[in-house]
Amino acid sequence: MNKEIKSLYRIYRPKNFDEVIGQKHITQTLQNQIKNNTVAHAYLFCGTRGTGKTTVAKIFANEVNGKGNFAVDTFEIDAASNNSVQDVRDIIERVKFPPVASKYKVYIIDEVHMFSGAAFNAFLKTLEEPPAHAIFILCTTEPHKLLPTIQSRCLRFDFRSVSLADNEKLITSVLKKEKINATPAAIKMLAIAGSGSFRDALSFTETAASYCMGREITEQDVTEILGTVPTSILKTLLDQIKKSDITGITKTIDEIFSRGINTGILIKNFIEVIKESFMTDPKSYAKTLKLFCELELTIKNSLDPKSHFENTAFLASIKD
Repeated sequence: MNKEIKSLYRIYRPKNFDEVIGQKHITQTLQNQIKNNTVAHAYLFCGTRGTGKTTVAKIFANEVNGKGNFAVDTFEIDAASNNSVQDVRDIIERVKFPPVASKYKVYIIDEVHMFSGAAFNAFLKTLEEPPAHAIFILCTTEPHKLLPTIQSRCLRFDFRSVSLADNEKLITSVLKKEKINATPAAIKMLAIAGSGSFRDALSFTETAASYCMGREITEQDVTEILGTVPTSILKTLLDQIKKSDITGITKTIDEIFSRGINTGILIKNFIEVIKESFMTDPKSYAKTLKLFCELELTIKNSLDPKSHFENTAFLASIKD
């Protein structure tokens, strides 16, 4: 019987650089800097949510201090709630004092783009002339909001969105360790739903495991949890688009949207279905793939997602 599931993302958060998936261009560089004693005093970690920015920052704080009592000299600050000039002044005042038990004091500032303009200006001086014992790691999903003067004083690393293959690999590994069974189709749907984020992928997996406590996770289970539709229906829709079956397209889309689906996840799943056919017959599916990839970028702001989805399907069905 499956056991109780508790915060899979926290349980399986990487504890060292070797466990970090998909960011070797970053972890290898940081390891080399530590090895050669060439660490910088300010880093900027950029990337979408759930790609490992804070995790890598914590690992770096551990490794740069020789895996010792780094915790007492590592400070995590959430700029979403600590973003005033006074908050920054508190940091500046504390950073002057040497570390208690380590070589460096490491300040990890999450969501740093939330700093106010005045806070950034107050912080700039410290970034220009930091104490020798201080390292700042600024994490953000929106680097364009940072002042150019702040960015220019940091060594920047861009975290890549997690690939579908890496998310599938992670989910499969975690489920195996947790002794939970799931069909390949279910795992793929969970990976797609993760949308480039390890954290989101494991969050959906945790929900599915709790929902299916004691039995195998199936594709049908995942469709119910995520608010989407079975792959078989999406394949039917793709076939109707290829055949320019307008009546069939309308009927299938009516059925899909009658389920109260999550439109974003629906489109991601449909794009993966299109890609599978595109790989074997690019000419027949190139237009459909292009149109639905464009739809994915615009659907978030739509007040009538069903009409946009249906119109895109109609356009894709027109023979060139």
